[in-house]
Amino acid sequence: MILKLSGERNSEKMKAFVSWSGGKDSCLSCYVATQSKDIDVSYLLNMISEDGKHSRSHGVSSDLLRLQAKAIGIPIIQRKTTRKTYEKEFKEAVSCLKKENIKTGVFGDIDVQEHKDWIKRVCNELGIKPVFPLWKRKRKKIMEEFIETDFQAIIVAANSELLGEDWLGRRLDKEFLKDIESLGNVDICGENGEYHTFVYNGPIFREPVRFIKGKKILREKNWFLELIQ
Repeated sequence: MILKLSGERNSEKMKAFVSWSGGKDSCLSCYVATQSKDIDVSYLLNMISEDGKHSRSHGVSSDLLRLQAKAIGIPIIQRKTTRKTYEKEFKEAVSCLKKENIKTGVFGDIDVQEHKDWIKRVCNELGIKPVFPLWKRKRKKIMEEFIETDFQAIIVAANSELLGEDWLGRRLDKEFLKDIESLGNVDICGENGEYHTFVYNGPIFREPVRFIKGKKILREKNWFLELIQ
């Protein structure tokens, strides 16, 4: 079964960007958008650290994210930012995309209202239509859809206060879903930052992303797995 986009249908196919982390939610949202008759996914928009070395959200190498985009076949736009300048840099990046006739943004949020409110406000100020393919869907259904659609992903970051370093490098499969559910105190989709993922293959990929697992690093109460291309 393929998830469907909610909302009214448009007679004209709209060029869109996907707010991109390289993780499961942005990948699944991108997949849903590519199945829509209304949306043409033209770019991935990825916010990276001020030094340009890794993604702002997941800590994945920016070089590896570019390889990921190449494997998918969709151009990626990467924008350097600090936490304080995030909104400014995001707006400037989207304003540049608008010059390419981009009218829509696709976001992988599930149910954190504060995040959705921010996105809607910013997109409204920019004249962009936000789309939320996963919004308010049941978490287990989202995870099952991701796994059954044959996406392949691993855990690259984990909150050390909730998940130990042994979770790093685990594949998102049925066994993972069973184990994460059994904990009881962890959002199974990691919506509150319990864990983050890197997707390296799946239905939107032309070829898998090749990498090897590096060292595990503890930084600011979070475990990170280094991925080496």
